[in-house]
Amino acid sequence: MYDELSEGRLAQAARWLQDADGLLITAGAGMGVDSGLPDFRGSEGFWRAYPALQEAGIQFQEIANPAAFRHDPALAWGFYGHRLNLYRQTVPHEGFAILRRWAARMAHGAFVFTSNVDGQFQKAGFPDDRIVECHGSLMHLQCLAACKAGAGRKSEIWPAAGLHLEIDAAACRLIGQLPLCPHCQGLARPNVLMFSDWEWIGGRTRTQSDRYHTWRPQVQRPVVIEMGAGTSIPSVRLFSEAAGAPLIRINPREPELPEDEGVAAVGLRAAALAALRALDARVSA
Repeated sequence: MYDELSEGRLAQAARWLQDADGLLITAGAGMGVDSGLPDFRGSEGFWRAYPALQEAGIQFQEIANPAAFRHDPALAWGFYGHRLNLYRQTVPHEGFAILRRWAARMAHGAFVFTSNVDGQFQKAGFPDDRIVECHGSLMHLQCLAACKAGAGRKSEIWPAAGLHLEIDAAACRLIGQLPLCPHCQGLARPNVLMFSDWEWIGGRTRTQSDRYHTWRPQVQRPVVIEMGAGTSIPSVRLFSEAAGAPLIRINPREPELPEDEGVAAVGLRAAALAALRALDARVSA
């Protein structure tokens, strides 16, 4: 049984944070909920955000799939274009600033590992060279056919900063011209790792991961703070547990801890922002 914010767990987590010389921040979709972003938990949550896809009977795994760009590119870009516009408009919640403040007190600062593709950590002021986006980023694009990713050729990813899309939100469809690859003039897609995705170009994420593996050995007393990472796609949870550091797991639905008794960990059943505020009151005391 996990109390929402038990005093004993908060006190232990605060001690780890106060003693640490490096902060490893790991985050799933639940991190963005306090900023007003949907987390697509289950078909109901997904369809509540995209009723046009509910009407068509389209599941998240079907639209978040390279096949959708081949079958109906205006619909696929309607979904991803709406998300891109939403992420650009979203203001990161106060919890991001709390994390930055903690990291600023530590000798080695912070490194972020996230499955989120929303660019919110960069928007909140975290350095781009201290972030691993393990599922890619909607803020970058690639060719649907990965035309420049063949043997002996440079994998090509480019920023989406110049891309401005008009979306019919009610129909979840792109209005106007489809984004094109600047090299082959074929269809462009987000540089996001989708379901059944064999064409995702992962070079940018691999470079990010290399930077993390340079940073991590320098840190003698790391602590991991994980927020909103679920078990359905456990990329973030597994990374957190393998980091070799005390783990603070914040999750309103799944705060359960690893069964390995050798992992020092506390679980807080709470939303990210509420838990970060409660911890900050103790860390700053």
